[in-house]
Amino acid sequence: MATFVLVHGAFQGAWVWSRLARLLRQQGHDVYTPTLTGLGERAHLAGGAITLDTHIQDIVNVFHYEDIQEAVLCGHSYGGMVITGVANQIPGRLRALVFIDAFVPAAGESLIDVQGEGAAALWVAQAAETGGMIPPLSAALFNVNEADAARIDALSLPQPLGTFVQAVQGGIEAPALRALHRTFIFAGANGGDWFVSTHLRLKDHPDWRVHDIACGHNIMLDRPEELAARLLEETTR
Repeated sequence: MATFVLVHGAFQGAWVWSRLARLLRQQGHDVYTPTLTGLGERAHLAGGAITLDTHIQDIVNVFHYEDIQEAVLCGHSYGGMVITGVANQIPGRLRALVFIDAFVPAAGESLIDVQGEGAAALWVAQAAETGGMIPPLSAALFNVNEADAARIDALSLPQPLGTFVQAVQGGIEAPALRALHRTFIFAGANGGDWFVSTHLRLKDHPDWRVHDIACGHNIMLDRPEELAARLLEETTR
């Protein structure tokens, strides 16, 4: 039996993992799907003061209070920023990191640094008009399958700007993380050039295992069975 901690991306919540979590639990594994502060069922806590550090602490606290050890820690999209920060704080509680069509930041890098000046200017302008919150991006932008697109748009919520502009303190190449198994799963039909450069950078890297699943950005919705199989591979490494 393995333990999985699944961290959702921007604008979404734990609800996005329901299919995948069910598959993993049916096979006897422990699965935690925390919702980050201000999103999903924790929307009542939303506010412009929330930062990346807030979300990192959300996940660190789950590990502490649930006494989680030897976990496969997975992050989707923005969740890659979160799990990188978490891993640098509690590497001894992890066995593997899995980035699911996700950001893989270097030390001192923010999501806005990765996305570039154009995206940064747009998000800052939007947040200035909405009390520090970025409106959710549409499901169509990420090539979400037709059956799930309306639900994604209905449940997605504004994201605090501070989560995008704050840099992660320890990057993926920190010495403490080198002993962890690291995997990147690329959504080959994710609706744009999202994470293409990350895929190219890591696919031949000797310290990484890289997979390509030809579907939209929300792999856990489009291909939950295939994603579950890839995650289960981490339990046998």
